[in-house]
Amino acid sequence: MSKIWIVLLAGWCISPAFAQSPALAERGSAATVEWTTERLEQLVAPIALYSDGVLAQVLMASTYPLEIVQAARWVAKNPKLEGAPLEQALKGQDWDPSVKSLCGLRDVLERMNENLDWTQDLGDAFLAEKAKLMDAVQNMRRKALEAGQLASGDQQKVTEQEDKIIVIEQASPEVVYVPTYYPSVVYGSWTYPYWYYPPLYVPPPPGSVWLGFTAGAIWGAAIWGGCHWGWGHTDIDIDIDHHNEWTAKVDRDAAANRIENRSGQRQEWAHRAEHRQGVVYGDQRVAQRYGATDGQTRVTRDQARGYGDRAAARPAVADAARTLPSDRGASRTPAVSTREAVSTRETGQRSTSFSGARTSELDRASSTRGATSRASSVRSTGATRSSGAARSSGAIRSSGGMRSGGGARGGGRR
Repeated sequence: MSKIWIVLLAGWCISPAFAQSPALAERGSAATVEWTTERLEQLVAPIALYSDGVLAQVLMASTYPLEIVQAARWVAKNPKLEGAPLEQALKGQDWDPSVKSLCGLRDVLERMNENLDWTQDLGDAFLAEKAKLMDAVQNMRRKALEAGQLASGDQQKVTEQEDKIIVIEQASPEVVYVPTYYPSVVYGSWTYPYWYYPPLYVPPPPGSVWLGFTAGAIWGAAIWGGCHWGWGHTDIDIDIDHHNEWTAKVDRDAAANRIENRSGQRQEWAHRAEHRQGVVYGDQRVAQRYGATDGQTRVTRDQARGYGDRAAARPAVADAARTLPSDRGASRTPAVSTREAVSTRETGQRSTSFSGARTSELDRASSTRGATSRASSVRSTGATRSSGAARSSGAIRSSGGMRSGGGARGGGRR
């Protein structure tokens, strides 16, 4: 009889229905992915009790899954780097600032790397249905609060606003504590529709603590994102001055990631397709928002940089290049960038974990890296390349081949 149960359990563990998430089953073939409330709640349950700042950093970084893999492997090879030496070492890496911000929160970064199906789904859902996903965060916080699992303490401050928004802040702006908990129990009677991401939903051992905190990390300088809460219209914001101070510490070319602070202290975060490195998006509409052609779910390097699809138009570009004036000072303008702008937001009554004024002036904060050189030259040759990565479930894909990214799904890391 015991052998029968072992066989049944083995079959359950490797069944395709449980081997990958529903979103992954749809990715690459469907034009869009339906992010229901139930699916969004399952996605955010493992991180909904993070402080607003850490939550914002995780959501931003989740949109760059290949760089998460690269950063996790790099951190694993440099386990002794902390504080200022870690910041200095990060200057040698070309990752998005949000990914670099997680390198000092090793448990968080490792968890994202070990659960890549969840990480990529989280990033895709965040880009496609940001407001609905953030409402799901608030729903899960409410469940934990009512279950007696969410409260203020030495590590965090929990505040409930008049609009029923629950804000979680670090008790100290310099020291970062990350809660570790079992999503399968801390939300009371809440249950997920079916087994979605098994390693993230293991039941707690008998007698174990359901919710605790990692050791505090002096890494507050890296937490420059935050949540500008509002039912149905929450934004992930950037504290501009804080962001610029951080990038000056960890970026070799800090000017490329610097955001000009023309007015106000904060502005809405924007995804940068060049850091996606060719990884497919879960929704064609999202891919097109960042430069992909109709019907495609990935953005090439040229598209991410605002050139459009030069591979398809290369013969025409070559002909045009031969007719350009010989004067090297002549203006040669590349295709209009389709990169989404980041704008300052107008002052409102929404709850926030930030302080400072907001304005209505629109402000572009996309990277200006390479803008000058693109305006002064036209390249008529060279292959269009893209980066990709292979995962055990095949979730991170690109048509440009395989890089060293990837990693096995881990189990039960909390």
